[in-house]
Amino acid sequence: MTKGGSEEPVFSKFSKVDQIGMVVKDIEATMKFYEEMFGIESSPRVEFEMGFAKLKVAMVQLGELQIEFIQVLEGESIHSKFLEKRGEGIHHLGFFVKDLEKELARLKKHGIKVLEKSEAFGVKIAYLDTEKTLGVVFELLQLG
Repeated sequence: MTKGGSEEPVFSKFSKVDQIGMVVKDIEATMKFYEEMFGIESSPRVEFEMGFAKLKVAMVQLGELQIEFIQVLEGESIHSKFLEKRGEGIHHLGFFVKDLEKELARLKKHGIKVLEKSEAFGVKIAYLDTEKTLGVVFELLQLG
């Protein structure tokens, strides 16, 4: 996706997917399945609030790729809306960035809007409005 022809592609800076986010109905059942079927061990489950929702998350590290399993415990969020509309599955592709605000300003110039922003455990998070054009939501994450 480019704007204006000869410019650098809008998403060229995101050449490596760092995280796949999956929304699930029951994180304990999902993790038990992954652990038994594939021998994949997850991190401890963590509960936190994001916007108007309470979430439960488990992470799995597969080499350089992180898989994030997300269960909405209560409230409404981008995740609960996804679950209602599409059911369980891949919700987002995550990309680590050095400067979240700088990236968001750059993307805004290309018409890319932010769906939701938050911060959890010292990580700044922004979900981008890319589902209609790319088929999946992009998430930008800035560590510490």
